[in-house]
Amino acid sequence: MSGREAVSGGEAVSGREAVIAAPAVHPGGAPASTTDQARTTDPRTPDLRSPAPRTPDLRAWAELLRLPALFTVPGDALAGAAAATARPDRRTVLAIASSLCLYEAGMALNDWADREEDAAERPHRPLPSGRVRPAAALGAACALTAAGLALAARAGRPALTVAAPLAATVWSYDLLLKRTPAGPFAMAAARGLDLLLGAAATGGRIRPALPSAALLSTHTLAVTTVSQHETRDSTPAAPLAALATTGALAWLLHHRPPRDRSPLRRRPPGLTAAATTALTAAYAATVARPYVHAVLNPSPPLTQRAVGAGIRATIPLQCALAARSGAVTTALFTAALAPVAQRFARRVSVT
Repeated sequence: MSGREAVSGGEAVSGREAVIAAPAVHPGGAPASTTDQARTTDPRTPDLRSPAPRTPDLRAWAELLRLPALFTVPGDALAGAAAATARPDRRTVLAIASSLCLYEAGMALNDWADREEDAAERPHRPLPSGRVRPAAALGAACALTAAGLALAARAGRPALTVAAPLAATVWSYDLLLKRTPAGPFAMAAARGLDLLLGAAATGGRIRPALPSAALLSTHTLAVTTVSQHETRDSTPAAPLAALATTGALAWLLHHRPPRDRSPLRRRPPGLTAAATTALTAAYAATVARPYVHAVLNPSPPLTQRAVGAGIRATIPLQCALAARSGAVTTALFTAALAPVAQRFARRVSVT
């Protein structure tokens, strides 16, 4: 609720209605004349003291859409393009734009679906606090979904073939599956499909990108499982499983490089291996300490910190996936998004 609103009897009252309902009083404290009162209460008389029309709360929308997490999205399409042994091009950019729209649609829809639960557990969130209207959040989710599908169609039929089930997965997760055992798997599938979207848009096929999509989906599954316990005290099981998953993924990235060759792999093998090793280490280091803290003390603050670290770790994981596919330049470009995401995360929470 903005500073221009008052509360009367538990209901929001606008600034103009508050002025009309109150007795007219001169600045000196004496009651106003009948003429003055008539001028104040007559709706046909312009009220110069009425507040200006309410402007959108940009910070509230940034919180609703969790903007820092947005920087974890472009790496999906770039890693998918690298896995599909294709160089990024205009269609890759369209795939990234489609991914961004569908990702943010899921964020807006998530808060719309959770508005009653957030009112009890996280009243500071944009919807329960009144800074963003539920209808506006739902409208944004619909518009962003339509935009995402349209951008995928511009990238070509293979991209739209992946974007359509991706959009369906996002909506199914937020509206139906989130609080079921299938919820984390739906979220993991969405992240994997996002990587395949980049492969389909750029290379026209998804089969070469399936192993990378599986690794990224596994990481997302672990983080989502931990996030289900971020608003209440829990057991160490989820963060411990996520920690073990991180170790397994790091081992696979380091010891199981792709076997096939492509024009992207023209760099010396030593450089590709070194880049993959360094980026894999960065991935593991991003989440190891927060996961250990959550294991030792699975309280909401430490669990939320672990979830935030898991989301940020998506970027170095995408970089490692691109590097192991031979696209070192793409990996380094994606890595540049990490400090930007971290800087924004200091101002807006990603959970």
